[in-house]
Amino acid sequence: MPDESPNPPAAAGPSFKFDAKRWSQTDRIVAIATLVLFISLFLAWFGAGNAIYNVTVDGLWHGYMYITLIVSLAILGYLALVAGMDKLPFKLPVSHAQLLLVGTALNLLLTVISFLTKPSGTSWEYGAYIGLIAAVIAAAPRIIPAIQARFATKRGTPTPSG
Repeated sequence: MPDESPNPPAAAGPSFKFDAKRWSQTDRIVAIATLVLFISLFLAWFGAGNAIYNVTVDGLWHGYMYITLIVSLAILGYLALVAGMDKLPFKLPVSHAQLLLVGTALNLLLTVISFLTKPSGTSWEYGAYIGLIAAVIAAAPRIIPAIQARFATKRGTPTPSG
């Protein structure tokens, strides 16, 4: 009688080996800027006080910035999968470029709203500037080509693929 194991060996699934060379230049920019945006959410964004007493709040003071936190983690996780696997273990309903466009544009929109709607009586702190700059840098490589393609389509000129 053959020895039958109750747990047969699992079929080898896709292996994960992180290789940043799998990222395009745009992916690198998005990853680094999104990481900086994520970190900035925990820095001081708004502050008030005087010479004796000073109080600051972080970028998550606006509750909706938790959406930016989650979207940033999702973008970073997705890009880590792209760098770590030859083929993703799931199929996305949108293209790679569209996914990054939507994610970074949403982060930029929420960051701009948060930056502009500072609590009354406060001033902007360094974290707000870092977060705003990082959101712009993360979104620019995907938003600018999308805008150019939109205008080129309206004019009837061919668009470069990207």
